[in-house]
Amino acid sequence: MKNFWRIFAAVLVLGWAAGGTCHAQKAGKKAPVKVGATAVWGEMPENEDNALRYIVEGKDTIYVDNITPSKVYSRLPRQKGREWRKYYRLVHNFSKAYPYALVARKLVQEADSTIAADNLKRVKRDQYVNKVQKELFDVFESQMRNMTVSQGALLMKLIDREVGKSSFNIIKDYKNGMAAGFWQGIAKIFGTDLKKPYDPEGEDKLTEELVQIWEAGDFQVFYFAIFWKDPPVLPIPEKYL
Repeated sequence: MKNFWRIFAAVLVLGWAAGGTCHAQKAGKKAPVKVGATAVWGEMPENEDNALRYIVEGKDTIYVDNITPSKVYSRLPRQKGREWRKYYRLVHNFSKAYPYALVARKLVQEADSTIAADNLKRVKRDQYVNKVQKELFDVFESQMRNMTVSQGALLMKLIDREVGKSSFNIIKDYKNGMAAGFWQGIAKIFGTDLKKPYDPEGEDKLTEELVQIWEAGDFQVFYFAIFWKDPPVLPIPEKYL
């Protein structure tokens, strides 16, 4: 475990320079267990286009719009079964991992701007990368050490989503192929794969659902509905938020 946190940290600190999923079980004729947001607070209407519509009655033009529905819910009774245990784990791990993926996304934008504005050549860029990498290791090392293997694997997937590159390619492009191969070998030992892309329509569908809940500003209440407490507050310095 001492070495594995370095994969997470390496991907996090290299991500800025990059310019437990649930499945229904097949168990005889039993219906698949339903987990996810709709199981927590019911079906939500599909998002419609944002164009403001209007109707004309005589000489009057009446504009028509949709109001985002409010979510009214109570605490979800504790659910049992393997699928729900996996889902609880996914939601909790997401709360621990996604904020760091957002840090990576912000740093991508800042670093790309700095490199482009200063027109940094290879040597200067490497010096800049190393300087920021050291700073981020100093800030995030203890936090990365406290992550579980599952949380780290989820973080790498989420960085792929936010940055647009797999963790393997981030390391390969901004370090070298040997470094990427080394960390891929370490990741394999812990049962994960740095090359595996984020798949919002497939095995990462429930994770993508959590991202959408987060972006809608509803993750805190969603988490509370499941666990009857607020999500953990991560010690991320304000400059990285």
